[in-house]
Amino acid sequence: MGGNRRRRLCQVCKSKGIRREAVVYMKEHRLALCKEHFTQWFEKRVSETVKEFQMFKKSEKILVAVSGGKDSQTLWYVLNKLGYNADGFFIHLGIGDYSDESMEKVKELGKKLGKEPFIVGLEEEVGAGIPLLQKLVGSTACSICGRLKRHHFNKVARRFGYKVVATGHNLDDESSSLLANLVNWNTKYLAKKYPVLPEENGFPRKVKPLVKLTEEQIKFYADLNGIPYTSRTCPMGDTANLHFYKEIMNTIENHSVGTKYRFYFFYLKKVFPLFNALKEELTEGTLRECKVCGEPSPSEVCFVCKLKMKLGNNSENAKS
Repeated sequence: MGGNRRRRLCQVCKSKGIRREAVVYMKEHRLALCKEHFTQWFEKRVSETVKEFQMFKKSEKILVAVSGGKDSQTLWYVLNKLGYNADGFFIHLGIGDYSDESMEKVKELGKKLGKEPFIVGLEEEVGAGIPLLQKLVGSTACSICGRLKRHHFNKVARRFGYKVVATGHNLDDESSSLLANLVNWNTKYLAKKYPVLPEENGFPRKVKPLVKLTEEQIKFYADLNGIPYTSRTCPMGDTANLHFYKEIMNTIENHSVGTKYRFYFFYLKKVFPLFNALKEELTEGTLRECKVCGEPSPSEVCFVCKLKMKLGNNSENAKS
């Protein structure tokens, strides 16, 4: 986390008259902490974020969208440690051993937490995994994957009574995504660029409790606390654009420490209210119920049901 070349003492321990070496120095906070106090600092930051944005209450059930990666695994772990009733939901995307390994990490964490995760397989639910669906649709794997995940998160949340779906988006994700949307003036997304999306139009509330934490801080917490996760990235991910904007934000951050935080949170405070006030004008189309499955959809038949129909037609054509 930068600047840890010389030995530093934990500042919290030092304030209590104890000389204990720090395991981390966070230059954006000018804070050196030992393992115990970094863990406390991290968990307090998550807890304060939940309260600040009124994401959910202790009485509410939370469905955590877990992928097997460090961010979502850490989110599932820390919410349970903080006393929230959080369950994990994993979608097996049918991407070979990458999906298999990711699923095993989710199951491993479930055992550690004493919780059985919900697991859905695209090949069983839709009829094919992402590789075949990409060929069928002719779009990017990320675009198809995102739409399928949203559909199934909403479906499972509604079926099992979860009012809240939590995702592991962090400060690096949100600041780079904000930059990309501003550069391209994607007003549709800017009007919804907030850590909480309210429950509406048949969708559960969507929340991002890790938005005040960086990727580096999350990885450090996961490693210190023995949280299982896969370090592999999706082999089908079209991430060139995402990495481009993340690199820009990292360059600016290295030049001026704290930029990511200021950029994102000043946007939420000063600019988001202006875009959000025009949400009705900026967002396109109205949602209705899919006539096949009943899930919210901008068209008469939702994206997932259309995919199933296409797969069915292809299967029939192959037989004839």
